[in-house]
Amino acid sequence: MRWTVLNAALAAVSLSAAAAFAGPLEDRIAAGESIRIGFANEIPFAYPGPDGSPKGFVNAEVLGVLAKMGYDNIEPVQTDWGGLIPGLQAGRFDIITGGMNILKSRCENIAFSEPMAKIGDAFIVAGGNPKGIETYADIKDKGAVMVTGAGYSNIEAAKAAGVPESNIMQVPGPTEILAAVKAGRADAGAGTYFTMKQLAASSEGTVAVTDPNALPEDTMNWAGIGFRKEDQDFLDKFNAAQKDYLGTPEMLASVQEYGYDEATLPGDKTTEWVCANR
Repeated sequence: MRWTVLNAALAAVSLSAAAAFAGPLEDRIAAGESIRIGFANEIPFAYPGPDGSPKGFVNAEVLGVLAKMGYDNIEPVQTDWGGLIPGLQAGRFDIITGGMNILKSRCENIAFSEPMAKIGDAFIVAGGNPKGIETYADIKDKGAVMVTGAGYSNIEAAKAAGVPESNIMQVPGPTEILAAVKAGRADAGAGTYFTMKQLAASSEGTVAVTDPNALPEDTMNWAGIGFRKEDQDFLDKFNAAQKDYLGTPEMLASVQEYGYDEATLPGDKTTEWVCANR
């Protein structure tokens, strides 16, 4: 496979050209072009390795599905989380592999694969959890400040629980979430349990991760792979291949190092249901 991570400068120069010439994904493939996968630096979902190769359990799963479909000319494109949907729509890449939760608001703008993971939320808090924050309702009731990533589904979850927008700090991603909590600028950092657990483990004990089971069931999310709506023909084929691959011993072995196991499998929820209920 060819690993060429595009940096921000190149992306800025080439964005307008990409938007002008990018056609449907199957047309690109027929012309011998690469399949460009877009993701942010979101450990352990999707992130670039030291050599630029795509790491993380979502990338591993997608590469496995594409290989089953007969495709191995893959080009990773790294961007900020908030640039994933705009980048897909602008033709900067063809597939979002960043571990994006399927949400009604997102379903209005892009097409999602069938779910590939069931994901719970969690918080990072100062050691000892001095404000006793376990849920979004706790953040509202205690007048606490929450920090999360721009474009994260946690923003909608917090607002649904009554947290005022003025108490929701938005930053580019996980590094900034951890920095805000460590510095005391936020009382809790919100994200997926996978990401928050990794941040807590990297903090040398200065922050702790909360129990995702403390949150109500309606905060549970399902992650899918994002496509442009005009690539529905390719998405249908991707879904068929993913159905045969997801949960197999081969697939589980490929994602084991990232913490994905049978408990992370999406169950029987469909994208249609998730789009309508999240």
